[in-house]
Amino acid sequence: MMHHHLILRVVTKMLVAPIILFALYVQFHGDFSPGGGFQAGVIMAVGFILYGIVYGMENVQAVLPAWLAHKMMALGVLIYAGTGVVALFLGYDFLDYGSFSPQHPSHGQHWGIFAVEFGVLVTVTGVMISIYYAFASRRPAISDEEW
Repeated sequence: MMHHHLILRVVTKMLVAPIILFALYVQFHGDFSPGGGFQAGVIMAVGFILYGIVYGMENVQAVLPAWLAHKMMALGVLIYAGTGVVALFLGYDFLDYGSFSPQHPSHGQHWGIFAVEFGVLVTVTGVMISIYYAFASRRPAISDEEW
C-alpha cells in the first residue's frame, strides 16, 4: 500500500463508521423525521464508496464484494414484495400493514413500514455500490503516459 495521503486515509477511517451509523439513524427514525430507506441506503453506500475512493477497489471489495452488492439488490426487493405477500397470506390487501397486528393496527403499520423501508435500504445500498463498482472498475481507454 502506498504511504502518501496519510491524513486522508486516517480521516476516512474515522468517518466511515459515523457515516454508517448516521445511515442507521436515518433508517430507524425515518417515520418520525425526514428520511427513510432511500436516504439511508444512499448514505450507507457513501461510506463504502468513500472507503473505495481512498483505499482502492481491492480493499473495498474485500469488505463488500461485488457479488454481495448484487445479492443485496435482489434481497431488498424480496423484502419489500415479501411484506406485501405476507399481508395477502394473512387475508388482507397487498401491503396492508394492519395485517401484522390485527388487534393493534397502528403497531402493524409501524412494523410494516419498517420492513418495507428496510427493503428499500438494502436495495438502494446494493444499487449505489454496484454502480460505483461498475464505473470504478473500468479500464481507461487512454493510458496515463499518453496524456
